[in-house]
Amino acid sequence: MNKKSINSVNKEFKNIHKFYPLSIRPDRLKNYLYVIIRAVLIIGICYIIIFPLLVKLSSALMSLTDFYDQTVMWIPRNPNLNNFTRAFRDMEYPVAFVNSLLLASLVGFLQMISCTVVGYGLARFKFRGQSIIFAAVILTLVIPPQMIMIPLYLNFRYFTFFGLLPGEGINLLNSFWPFVFTSLTAVGMKNGLFIYIMRQFFRNMPRQLEEAAYIDGASPITAFLRVMLPGAIPALVIVFLFSFVWQWNDYFYTNIFMSGNTVLPMTLASLRRIIEGPQTTAVINAGSLMFVAPLLLLYALLQRYFVESINRTGLVG
Repeated sequence: MNKKSINSVNKEFKNIHKFYPLSIRPDRLKNYLYVIIRAVLIIGICYIIIFPLLVKLSSALMSLTDFYDQTVMWIPRNPNLNNFTRAFRDMEYPVAFVNSLLLASLVGFLQMISCTVVGYGLARFKFRGQSIIFAAVILTLVIPPQMIMIPLYLNFRYFTFFGLLPGEGINLLNSFWPFVFTSLTAVGMKNGLFIYIMRQFFRNMPRQLEEAAYIDGASPITAFLRVMLPGAIPALVIVFLFSFVWQWNDYFYTNIFMSGNTVLPMTLASLRRIIEGPQTTAVINAGSLMFVAPLLLLYALLQRYFVESINRTGLVG
């Protein structure tokens, strides 16, 4: 075979390779299969997560005739916002929303401060009993809250501040004070996890930063506030957002401490007792969507900072 024939064969091979890459290059085939499998998994997981919201939205938009129409499955024939209007009225949504926003913001801010201080102390200082204290912090994650329900209730119902107040003390129930005290002392809901997050973050920060501050004459408090704390912004964002979301969704502690107050978890739970009739489920679904909508909006606005903070704190790996 002469040189001209060889060049012609090579040219034909390149043309075939160009038009049939999958049959010629198995490495590309593997990449395409990986992309397809990953897309199918992501779509399936997203469907599992979004499916309950779609069901609630479809039910909340249905009218009374749609409930009796056997042909209506997903898309209502006569969609309306009457269920949302009724849930808005019966839940006292404006007042409950403001109260829940204030409570969740206050608890998130106080827990962020207290857990940061405790986590920094466990990460940077050596003292007797440090390991025992940290083990107790981790142990709080596995203790069911039902075990401490009665002591917590009695403590804030007859609050004597270590016996210093006379008589039966002060009744702090149906107020923000139980959440304030538990958040300030780092013994609130999920505080063991928040302390662990802050401890691990501060342990991974270089000690040279503190040593340089000490050489310049800074005290431990000054080094913490001016050197270490600014570098811990990602962990602070994580703790605040987690605390805010968990407090917003909390019904257990809210029912114990604020059963008589107008907050969203309590008003949403009361819908089932207030509403009667065939559209009870639809109104409850509408109220559930109104309950979760602020969290979805919060995540949409802070998604970039939230994902970045999780990556920098190492929670995913």
